[in-house]
Amino acid sequence: MPNLTSIPLKKNQTIELDIHSLSNDGSGVGRWQGLAIFVPGTAPGDRILARVTKVLKTYAFARMEQLLAPGPGRCEPDCPVCGPCGGCSLRHITYEAECKAKTGFVRDAFARLGGLDTPVEEVLPSPLEERYRNKVQLPVGRDSDGHIVTGFYAGRSHRIIRTPDCRLQPVWMNELAARACALFEQYGVEPYDEETGKGRIRHLYMRQGWHSGQRLLCFVVNGNGLPHEPEICNALQQEFGLTTVLVNRNTARTNVILGQNTRTVLGPGVIEDTLAGVPLRMGVHEFYQVNTPAAELLYATARRYAALRPEDFLLDLYCGMGTIGLSMLPDCRRLVGVEVVPQAVDAAKETAARLGLDEKRADFFCMDAGTAAARFAAEGARPDVIVVDPPRKGCDEATLNALVDMAPRTIVMVSCNPATAARDTRALTDAGYCPETIQPVDLFPRTKHCETIVLLRRSGS
Repeated sequence: MPNLTSIPLKKNQTIELDIHSLSNDGSGVGRWQGLAIFVPGTAPGDRILARVTKVLKTYAFARMEQLLAPGPGRCEPDCPVCGPCGGCSLRHITYEAECKAKTGFVRDAFARLGGLDTPVEEVLPSPLEERYRNKVQLPVGRDSDGHIVTGFYAGRSHRIIRTPDCRLQPVWMNELAARACALFEQYGVEPYDEETGKGRIRHLYMRQGWHSGQRLLCFVVNGNGLPHEPEICNALQQEFGLTTVLVNRNTARTNVILGQNTRTVLGPGVIEDTLAGVPLRMGVHEFYQVNTPAAELLYATARRYAALRPEDFLLDLYCGMGTIGLSMLPDCRRLVGVEVVPQAVDAAKETAARLGLDEKRADFFCMDAGTAAARFAAEGARPDVIVVDPPRKGCDEATLNALVDMAPRTIVMVSCNPATAARDTRALTDAGYCPETIQPVDLFPRTKHCETIVLLRRSGS
């Protein structure tokens, strides 16, 4: 093993490099005299000329100066801004190569970070590779020519990259964004400036019912409304067949997109849809998987792993609008869901009521998942199956301890972060649960993100 500190690699040095794999952020990985070098926009099998941009003790970063020979999975990017845009980091490889890479991300996380030898299945690909997003939140700003534009932030920045046709979202969303910007210019609506805190329009938020086709538009504004609000809202509703139009007030100096207060301008204030057979009504605050067809594939897999019995009690932690638990309820006796977002809990309760379910059959609590799980455990609750779908940071220690104390027969973990999923699976394994299956599911084609489902059973059950 060479002494890494003695390798004479310097910033701005140009080297030839063979890329052998992808890191979990989508960068290509090569080695130069034993040192790992991460190069964005490269693919396994590429041979490149790379310029070093940063050297650390055990690894370095570089950018590709020239592609000398392409790898077998490389393809021509079909988006002109996929490089600077912080959204699609894998558009330069085929979808087949992307799925192979994502399987590798998950396998590496569970082996290296979790120390687990549980088999990791090949990723379940998304039914759609393009135009799959049912929700977008577009920042509004000005381009170098002074025109009002929407787009996405460049990586590790809040610099807007103008994106006239994002291939991840439906065409109508791109067209509405362009039309809205034209109306803002026409009526003198200034975009928000993060540095000064001045300006009015901050974001455009759009949401679509994938099966129903209903469309929602929300303006996120730095104030109580928009200048010429009726003219702008009526024009967009008529031109794009919007079901409802909302205004969200966010006057805080923050990078959090939504404020607490939302009012309805046109329509009912919500849109309706179904997910895995569960009827839903949603506004802007409720969490909802952005890729409906792939989410239905994920939910069906989680339901199969749960293997519920008619007499079972199901606990759904981090339940959002209750869709996972409600999709499984036909298989069991009782469901309890826990979610910290009040609007999501209200939506879950409303859905249960519309399905004719009383609180003895399906009940939902607005609480922190760890606090609720600890309380349930202390009260002697004994769910037969627990489903957890935590945020990227994973489950906290209180939640994991409470899961073990409640001693369910089965735990089904749905995670958007393989690293924290591996960490939490390791903790549950050490506490007596056996991970039987790990299934990646691709809900975010052309990006670095990948969902994972882990099936754990209590030892001896």
